[in-house]
Amino acid sequence: MTGKTASEASASEETVPEPAKAPTEPSGEVAASESTGQEQASEPQKPGSQAQDRAAPEAPAMPATTKPEPPSEDVPSAPLRLTLEDVSHNSLTVSWEPPEKLGKLGLQGYVLEFCRQGASEWVPVNPRPVMVTQQTVRNLALGDKFFVRVTAVSSAGAGPPAVLDQPIHIQEIIEAPKIRVPRHLRQTYIRYVGEPVNLQIPFQGKPKPQASWTHNGHALDSQRVNVRSGDQDSILFIRSAQRADSGRYELTVHLEGLEAKASIDILVIEKPGPPSSIKLLDVWGCNAALEWTPPQDTGNTELLGYTVQKADKKTGQWFTVLERYHPTTCTVSDLIIGNSYSFRVFSENLCGLSELATTTKELAHIQKTDITAKPREFVERDFSEAPSFTQPLADHTSTPGYSTQLFCSVRASPKPKIIWMKNKMDIQGDPKYRAVSEQGVCTLEIRKPSPFDSGVYTCKAINVLGEASVDCRLEVKGESLKVAIVDRASPSLELD
Repeated sequence: MTGKTASEASASEETVPEPAKAPTEPSGEVAASESTGQEQASEPQKPGSQAQDRAAPEAPAMPATTKPEPPSEDVPSAPLRLTLEDVSHNSLTVSWEPPEKLGKLGLQGYVLEFCRQGASEWVPVNPRPVMVTQQTVRNLALGDKFFVRVTAVSSAGAGPPAVLDQPIHIQEIIEAPKIRVPRHLRQTYIRYVGEPVNLQIPFQGKPKPQASWTHNGHALDSQRVNVRSGDQDSILFIRSAQRADSGRYELTVHLEGLEAKASIDILVIEKPGPPSSIKLLDVWGCNAALEWTPPQDTGNTELLGYTVQKADKKTGQWFTVLERYHPTTCTVSDLIIGNSYSFRVFSENLCGLSELATTTKELAHIQKTDITAKPREFVERDFSEAPSFTQPLADHTSTPGYSTQLFCSVRASPKPKIIWMKNKMDIQGDPKYRAVSEQGVCTLEIRKPSPFDSGVYTCKAINVLGEASVDCRLEVKGESLKVAIVDRASPSLELD
């Protein structure tokens, strides 16, 4: 330290640890109570400095120190950039940088000292040199002022100190209070009756602020509402919420004449009551008109609408007709003729439908109406028609011995008489021919025709409105058999 003699420097070598190879920069924390216990081991100032203090009746801004001796190459120079990093109500933190010259024997560490304003003795924070460039001194008295200096030490002794120009005042650092309301509480907080309410509101402030709550501008009911406030938050708890707990809760945080406020709106709701009354206004056809009045108790919140149901007297089962219906009048349609109906209405809010419903006292009877049939005049259409062939006869070629058929179709009303002819001669009754007429299709079957059956065939249709006929030609190919007379030795048949 500054002002040490050579003998004192050699004495300090016995108490300091072995020299370090190179300086390091970890952070260190030392309690002031520990350092004050070392005051007896601190370096006394020389008489010259004490006389200088007595000569000045008013305390100087900085305690006097002995005049430093000329720097030696064996001791390090003064640490650089001694800076105050932080001050609180009971601690301070300083930092520095290594000296430019570490000395020939190397740096052993640093010794941090402090002196109360008005005192003359420097008290070491760490009795032995430590290889740190930042230290925190704790357990300081609130309101005290300290001068601080740091010295680099080597095996040859301590170099000149680096001293802060101004004293450090140990005082509370006041941080203005702030309240951070969670996002889900920035709008109305809705709870059901009987549910718990647990609000945790964080806040900031230094030193510890005081928190208080109000409900609609009045103090809280301590029998129903519990409040617990810590250093960083305040919790409001209601075990079983009631509708009376609804309203605006305001949190106020006080600190040294500063304050912050936050408001939270709480709405406690329950199911609504049923509509006050219901009336059956009118019944006509398959329709019934209803009217009701809103409920007296809406459950502490607005209604979402009404649910209308119907039930016929036969089954007694209820069916929903309308849901979340906002008007207080409605018409129920599509009722079954001959049935009698009852109607009921529920109220609905965010909690759901009301526990009870309001039911009509009267039944809606859907009466059967007298129905008179008025037949339309029917004009009979005359479908009479003279015969006409829609499909004529087609020319046909047949093989002898194989039955063949001739076809045609005729349309007529009334049903016509069908006559078949061959070469203008009536062939009815001839067993060789078979005539069939069904659904307007006329068929003539010629059984096993021969070349003699070739000719022109005619189909004639006759009714009261007229007649029509169609013709076709039938050709039956003939075969001649020639018998050749040959020798008896080789009789043979020759066919042409």
